[in-house]
Amino acid sequence: QVQLVESGGGLVQPGGSLRLSCAASGIIFSVYTMGWYRQAPGKQRELVATVTRGGSANYADSVKGRFTISRDNAKKTVYLQMNSLKPEDTAVYYCNARGFKLDHWGQGTQVTVSS
Repeated sequence: QVQLVESGGGLVQPGGSLRLSCAASGIIFSVYTMGWYRQAPGKQRELVATVTRGGSANYADSVKGRFTISRDNAKKTVYLQMNSLKPEDTAVYYCNARGFKLDHWGQGTQVTVSS
């Protein structure tokens, strides 16, 4: 079955950096659009960034210039490098795989930005 396993979350001070990873199995990773979404307490889940099979990236305005999404098809892994983190980036971050009219989700990893 499809599995998306996130890692790399944690507690970081404002201005700090974290790198999230999402390892996929059970899918033909190279043909899927991969993405990161986040959900803060009391808010709806929102798009953070996506990267297509061809490597084209798309970002939410709130993270442009601070976050970078990348993928390694050989490792079946998608990454999210997060720099200059702000308290408003605090949320559970979810990995997403989209393809063949289906969405697959990971279990999420908590990112907390606080001093």
